[in-house]
Amino acid sequence: MHLYAVAGFLAAVLPLVATPGASLTLLVQRVATDGRREAVPVVLGTATGLYVHATLAALGLSTLVMRSSQTFTAVRLAGAAYLLLLGVSLWRSATARPTADRPRAGVRPWARRSTYTQALLGNVLNPKAASVYLTLTPQFVDPRQALLPQVLILATAQAALLAVWLLAWTLALGKAAHTAASPRFRAALGRITGTVLVGLALRTAVT
Repeated sequence: MHLYAVAGFLAAVLPLVATPGASLTLLVQRVATDGRREAVPVVLGTATGLYVHATLAALGLSTLVMRSSQTFTAVRLAGAAYLLLLGVSLWRSATARPTADRPRAGVRPWARRSTYTQALLGNVLNPKAASVYLTLTPQFVDPRQALLPQVLILATAQAALLAVWLLAWTLALGKAAHTAASPRFRAALGRITGTVLVGLALRTAVT
């Protein structure tokens, strides 16, 4: 695969990477609440999701999902349901008042799932992420060469671009760590983050 093909693919996906979505929303909430270290599992979970979509697209499985309206609807609604569940969880966590003797009330066991898993599911259950590899990669791969290695190279390039983008946000958020430490700020951020995720869920379900 030529470098110009990788560069062209990155130029094509750059607007998608820069568009705020579930990964950035989760990053903001986690970094502001638990510190910069939480950026790593968000980046790794999202990158893993990209590799899942890339592999499925290369094997032709994603094509089946996109061509079958019923299967596509099921995947879309599953992704919307997960984002909705996560958003409601964050909202409930923000409105609860923790004490020193007991954990924050209103947080369900599933809400404490690892940041990595949340980022992974938020990407894997997004059919629009799968459509990127169905609509864009054919324009940048060489049909005379093996498809899977080429698609994985493009996925790696996108993962690197995404990591740079999310880590840049992490550095910006880190400069405001003293503000983020305020319980009132964390509660407000939780409400905002939950609202954004619920909005993303509704948009995913109806589009």
